[in-house]
Amino acid sequence: MSTPTLIDGKSGGILLICDHASNAVPQGIDLSIDPALLDKHIAIDIGAEPLTRTLAAQLGAPAILATVSRLVIDLHRQPDHPSLIPAISDGHVIPGNADADRAARIVQFHAPYHRALAQLVRRHQPVLLASIHSFTPELEHGGAGRRPWEAGILYNRDTRAAHLAVELLRAAGIPTGDNEPYSGRILNATLNRHGEANGIASLAIEVRNDEIAHAAGVARWGEILGSTLETIRNRLASKASPAT
Repeated sequence: MSTPTLIDGKSGGILLICDHASNAVPQGIDLSIDPALLDKHIAIDIGAEPLTRTLAAQLGAPAILATVSRLVIDLHRQPDHPSLIPAISDGHVIPGNADADRAARIVQFHAPYHRALAQLVRRHQPVLLASIHSFTPELEHGGAGRRPWEAGILYNRDTRAAHLAVELLRAAGIPTGDNEPYSGRILNATLNRHGEANGIASLAIEVRNDEIAHAAGVARWGEILGSTLETIRNRLASKASPAT
């Protein structure tokens, strides 16, 4: 059974999530790929783990970070999703996943992660869940071209936090995608399960990975997103407070 990394924090209203923090392939699993692929975006959200840690320290917020590569199992997918255990990712074939024991990987990795996250939600009762991801400037396959955004805000039905985040980031002069580079209405599994299902405001923050592939970029985005998340939390909390 795999144990996610948990960061202690005060119950300050924000809970941070990093589903794609790791490129680790546990012992006993052979993906049969070139090890160099583990340093690509198909295996890990580059920069997301240090950015999540920076935000947790800055905000004093609790956080959960995955400890297994999404090439082993994608924790940001429903258990029945076709790409839960990807056979191909951005044009790269993952031979070791062709005959993977789906049920065993769910039990070993997916279920413990989401169980730990559910426990954090119950313990801290946050007003905001913020999922931290990164995206590649351009996909290797598909010919979609270079993505023009520095950041993207993803969401499904609950727009309370997301629309405000887009507004704040654009006002700061940051090219920000609204449900781009892909739509949270299609891929929003973690926040659907732990946010919307519990009535908790949530958003996924995507930062272009060349922006946070180095310490200076992580520090810069920590400042940008830290203040953004604090503003969102404060506004959500004020709306939730009874009138006096």
